[in-house]
Amino acid sequence: QVQLVESGGGLVQAGGSLRLSCTVSGRTFSTYAMGWFRQGPGKEREFVAAISSWSGGTTNYADSVKGRFTVSRDNGLKTVYLQMNSLNPEDTAVYYCAARRLSYSTTYYYTQGYEYEYWGQGTQVTVSS
Repeated sequence: QVQLVESGGGLVQAGGSLRLSCTVSGRTFSTYAMGWFRQGPGKEREFVAAISSWSGGTTNYADSVKGRFTVSRDNGLKTVYLQMNSLNPEDTAVYYCAARRLSYSTTYYYTQGYEYEYWGQGTQVTVSS
């Protein structure tokens, strides 16, 4: 059974930074394509960032976070990270980590929620003005 656990959320002032972590229990974490999604108050769940399997050589970001957020992975620790810089109140949301076991290639990423099979419980990020 694949389980994902997010951590690192919290309260931060606008302009500040946070790093989210997602630890995965899967035995073949390196083969998983990973993604980050978020759902803000009164909003639909939206794509944030994605990283390809293995070395994570390919990444993709939503326009709203491009240049501010960085997704990375450490296969030895079975963990994917989301470094969030220059945070603003619009970034306030519950952030979810997602995993997809099967990927077309080591350079492929996924940006739609339905493309992922496993999800974490979410971690709250609140950015104050």
